Amino acid sequence: MLARMTSEPEQQIGVGTPDAFQRLWTPHRMAYIQGENKPTGPGAGDGCPFCSIPEKSDEDGLIIARGESVYAVLNLYPYTGGHLMVVPFRHIADYTELTAEETVELAEYTKAAMTALRTASGAHGFNIGMNQGTVAGAGIAAHLHQHVVPRWGGDTNFMPVIGTTKVLPQLLADTRRLLADAWPQPGA
Repeated sequence: MLARMTSEPEQQIGVGTPDAFQRLWTPHRMAYIQGENKPTGPGAGDGCPFCSIPEKSDEDGLIIARGESVYAVLNLYPYTGGHLMVVPFRHIADYTELTAEETVELAEYTKAAMTALRTASGAHGFNIGMNQGTVAGAGIAAHLHQHVVPRWGGDTNFMPVIGTTKVLPQLLADTRRLLADAWPQPGA
C-alpha cells in the first residue's frame, strides 16, 4: 500500500538542523554503492549479472529485446529514463573479442534501440558508448556492454548539476514495456 502523500516537508530526527531544504532519499541506490550483485571475479560463473539476466523472463530481467547473439536490457541504475544497454550473450570483456556476426548484431541492436527510444520517448539525441576496463569506468568490466542513453534538450537541469540527484519519472518495468512495444521488428 502506498504511503500517504503530502506536500509538507517531513522532518527526520538526526539529519541535522532543520532548514528550508527538502531531501530526496534514494535508498535503492545503496545496493549499487555497496557493490551488490557485482561479480566476484572475471569469469562467467563469478556472478556476472549480464550472464544471469538472460536466464530470467524479459519482465524480470528488464530485457527489451533478444537477438541471436545480443540482447537489449534496461540499466538498473540509469543516467536518464530509458537508459539501456546492448549486451552480447557471450561473456567477453573486450570489443575486439566480438565475432563479425556479434559486431553486426550489436550495431543493429544499437540502431533499433535508438529507434525505439525515439518512438517511445521522443529522445532528441543520444550518448552511446562503452567503457572498456575498470580504469575507463566500466562498472562490470568483465562483460562487454554498450550504453544507449537518450537525451532531451534541457535534460541537464539543476537537479543533477547542483543537487547531484537524478529524477526518473517512470518505473523501470513501465519503461521496459514501452520500449519493448516500440522495438522495431526485423524486416519492418
